[in-house]
Amino acid sequence: MLWYSIKRTVQVIPVLLGITLISFLLGILCRGDPAEIALNAGGSYSPSGEEILLVRKQMGLDRPYHEQYLRWLLGVLRGNLGVSFRTKVPVAEEIALRLPVTLKLSLGSLALTVFLGIWWGTSMAKRQDSPGDRIGQWVSILFLSVPGFWCAIMLISLFSETLHLLPSGGQGGLKHLMMPVLVLSLGTIGTTMRLTRACMIRELSLQYVLTARSKGLADRIVLLRHALRNSLIPIVTLLGNYFGSILGGAVIVESIFAINGIGKFALDSIAVRDYPALQGYVLLTGTTFVAVSLGIDLLYYGLNPQIRFEGRAEAT
Repeated sequence: MLWYSIKRTVQVIPVLLGITLISFLLGILCRGDPAEIALNAGGSYSPSGEEILLVRKQMGLDRPYHEQYLRWLLGVLRGNLGVSFRTKVPVAEEIALRLPVTLKLSLGSLALTVFLGIWWGTSMAKRQDSPGDRIGQWVSILFLSVPGFWCAIMLISLFSETLHLLPSGGQGGLKHLMMPVLVLSLGTIGTTMRLTRACMIRELSLQYVLTARSKGLADRIVLLRHALRNSLIPIVTLLGNYFGSILGGAVIVESIFAINGIGKFALDSIAVRDYPALQGYVLLTGTTFVAVSLGIDLLYYGLNPQIRFEGRAEAT
């Protein structure tokens, strides 16, 4: 396990360097002079040429690009992501303030997806071709087809404007999270349902399931301990990729429900070309996706005996 973990960790280092390079290039390739944008305060002030040159020197923009990148990368390794042009606050502090909000939303969406998607998909596979299975397939297609923004508007109209049961937006307790979590997870619930159903049907048709049942094992044990466990690898891949990308996917949901997370922070930064904030956002979301992917690979080691055997063979 240790050798496999070291090997996979070393392999993601070039990917992380590529993410830092892409994040840095955001401030180089995008239109506008970062020094002028930092000075004009959203268009309310017109800096002089001398002021722009002075700020460019202070920001190190007069140096060659490779020196700028190395300087920026060293700052990132020390936790310095620069200062937001819009708020005049270090980007690392802005992200640290908003990240718990987005994580709460993301973890709630993942939990709902795991519970409904796997449970419903397993139930559909157990009762294959029954009316309940057909209804579940239609429901999954509906979940996949409904646009998130339209679902959010309909939920707000029903539960906030008509029934007055849930708040239409903002941050707070469980009631504030219920609609955003549902909107963010709806499409992936449908995908998880269909993938779980397909994997379970395949596993239930294999010989080892018939052997387990012939030994007198209860259907619940055969279903959960054998068939479901052997179906988990593609499901874990789907859920891992979903959680890895959910930080970026929460932008629209946070905007509609007025949730002050990192997605809304990035959206507000785009409007004023706040390059340090956008660089920090891209760096965070990219690194998170890579870290989750690495975690999935390590989880495979425990779920798939074939990987363990191959790892031992390479180690010897």
